[in-house]
Amino acid sequence: MIDMHVHLTGHQDRPANEENIRDYLERASSIGLKAIGFADHDYYLQDLNLPLIREISQDYPQLDVAIGLEVDYRPGEEEKIREILATFPFDYVIGSVHELDGWLFDYPEEEPRHREKDPDEMYREYFRRIEMAASSGLFNIIGHLDLIKIFGVRPKTDVLELADQALQVIRENGLVIELNTAGRFKPVGEYYPEEKILQEAWRRKIPVTLGSDAHQGIQVGRDLELGCKILKSIGYKECIGFSQGQKKIYPLD
Repeated sequence: MIDMHVHLTGHQDRPANEENIRDYLERASSIGLKAIGFADHDYYLQDLNLPLIREISQDYPQLDVAIGLEVDYRPGEEEKIREILATFPFDYVIGSVHELDGWLFDYPEEEPRHREKDPDEMYREYFRRIEMAASSGLFNIIGHLDLIKIFGVRPKTDVLELADQALQVIRENGLVIELNTAGRFKPVGEYYPEEKILQEAWRRKIPVTLGSDAHQGIQVGRDLELGCKILKSIGYKECIGFSQGQKKIYPLD
């Protein structure tokens, strides 16, 4: 298994020091991961010591340690994102949508607004942003593809119809989606994306990676074994890691 979506500093609740780096790497080693990818949020970049991760990873030769970044995609900020990505030779970049026109929709206090909005329009706008992110040329992975469902609000229209164009653009641009296990621990109670979307991604030959979205060392690899079983039941036989911007294939085991 691999875990390509972990957050070393969480939400700025711990320093990016040697002790905490080792905490994540020790956990990854103890559960037999083949690869781990550090992908903190772009707005915490100034708090990271990325060269230190590279240095300490040399003590864990059994692990492929990649350094990525999870970037919030907002229309019109493409040049700003390029400038951020030029500051370090990242192995990969996760493009995520957490915000719609200033609405940070995944904050717990925002749940009531989800129930006030038209669900179809909310999903349409979300997947339009995913489509824009996928076509920007900035990212390798699209993060938690259906995050908009976080509070369990479902569209009336078939979600595959709403996500169709976004999936097409993801496929055309050679991007990877992730099975992100964090959704199981949110109000929606299921992985991102839902199995129906994963099945469609498999049909379209869209590659997949695995991510726990860990914000603590103990969460590294959380629920990934079950995630692997889901992917294999759909037909996937491999998942994707990254090194220096290049895809690296790992068998699902």
